[in-house]
Amino acid sequence: MCVDEEGFEYPSVNTSECVNCGLCERVCPMLNPGASKIPLKVCAAKNQDEGVRARSSSGGVFTPLAEAVIRQNGVVFGAAFDDQWNVRHTYTENEKGLEAFRGSKYVQSKIGGSYLQAREFLKQGRMVLFSGTSCQIAGLNRFLGKEYPNLVTLEILCHGVPSPMVWQKYLDQKKKECRCTGIRQINFRDKKGGWSDYNVVLGFENGKVYEKPHRKDPYFRGFLKNLYLRPSCYHCRCKNGRSGSDLVIADYWNIKNVRPDFNDNRGVSLVLIHSEKGNRLFHSVSGNLNFIETGYEECLVNNKGFAEHLSENRKRAAFFKKLKARHTKRAFLMPFSLMRRIKAMLWN
Repeated sequence: MCVDEEGFEYPSVNTSECVNCGLCERVCPMLNPGASKIPLKVCAAKNQDEGVRARSSSGGVFTPLAEAVIRQNGVVFGAAFDDQWNVRHTYTENEKGLEAFRGSKYVQSKIGGSYLQAREFLKQGRMVLFSGTSCQIAGLNRFLGKEYPNLVTLEILCHGVPSPMVWQKYLDQKKKECRCTGIRQINFRDKKGGWSDYNVVLGFENGKVYEKPHRKDPYFRGFLKNLYLRPSCYHCRCKNGRSGSDLVIADYWNIKNVRPDFNDNRGVSLVLIHSEKGNRLFHSVSGNLNFIETGYEECLVNNKGFAEHLSENRKRAAFFKKLKARHTKRAFLMPFSLMRRIKAMLWN
């Protein structure tokens, strides 16, 4: 895997070793998209454990699903921060390990060897819950090449993935601002002020805390405005049920209009059930949830992540051009310059 000038990783083929079997092309979900599917059932759900819901980005549905799998001697895969606050896919075999997977992480997750690990667990007959974005689920399904009755795939509705390089530059700025080299906590979706008005919170080892409403935080604003997403995200071919996932979870933003009585501004999850396997797992934990069924068209409102294509920000090319020029000129990009550039492009 090689990093390009925008900070994204891409596979590089060793032509001296390649035997031209074509397998990499046959399993690529971008080259071989699945068919669009309408879900079997659509639900709005909230975890009855208010502590779990408070620590979750929306309604806290992931936790009981994952706990149910682990209690069957299963394995759960998800995205977690590493020591450098990059995001990587890993797995846990116990409930304590689920804490690292909880909460949204608006950075591209590195799959690493998780597909191989998941296949090994499946071959051992253990139940596997694999959570990831639509393209990661599609990639897993095509990699496995066959149906496993002991696999449940959980798609996290995705807006797109920002550049890991931009993410690290953002962290560099915040550490410089707080005069601290270590970060002890990152929460993209702090809900102390409510689910709909969440804050970005960074806690530093020197005790200082950075807290900003998500729409006023430069990194988050650049993410929402599609300024530095991975190029393939603007042409995603894995959404609208094409990933082949058993379940999809997201924020049910339109619940305030669909069922205002169900919305308490502490988080409501949207659950799309695409298969009987997904339906069985969801209903096995329904005793831990407050949930209602709703219509499919209703849930699409205010959830742009369902769209097949995001609109590329017209300033994207200029942003990376300036970033590259700055990098070449000074050997590195000053963090303050990066944030000023985002603000200049998106606030003016």
